[in-house]
Amino acid sequence: MSLDRFARARVARLATADRAGRPHLVPVTFAVHEDVVVIAVDHKPKTTTNLRRLRNIAENDQVSLLVDHYDEDWRQLWWVRVDGVARILAGDERIEPIEWLRAKYEQYRDRPPQGPVIEIRMFKMVNWHG
Repeated sequence: MSLDRFARARVARLATADRAGRPHLVPVTFAVHEDVVVIAVDHKPKTTTNLRRLRNIAENDQVSLLVDHYDEDWRQLWWVRVDGVARILAGDERIEPIEWLRAKYEQYRDRPPQGPVIEIRMFKMVNWHG
């Protein structure tokens, strides 16, 4: 059930850290295929293309993703965290992961992401629910 909740979520928070361990957290859209999570650098406005998340992954490939659900009825609260090893995909490696993202997000169907793709191989999942 945890992976299913995780995969159906629309937004996750990606946690990366540089080689000194300084953390960085950003909201991301993502898709899941088996034990792989993919995130693309897309057309949403960014202040730079030199993104800290990409620099951090180049220095330290250990990442975490968190999805959660809030409800006024606290018995409905839940969260799922996935820990994994990340790498940056470029060129033809991006084709299949972009299709996973296009299948999940209508916004990507007419305008697929053109930037790098982050691939995360999951090795641990932790979850909680109310």
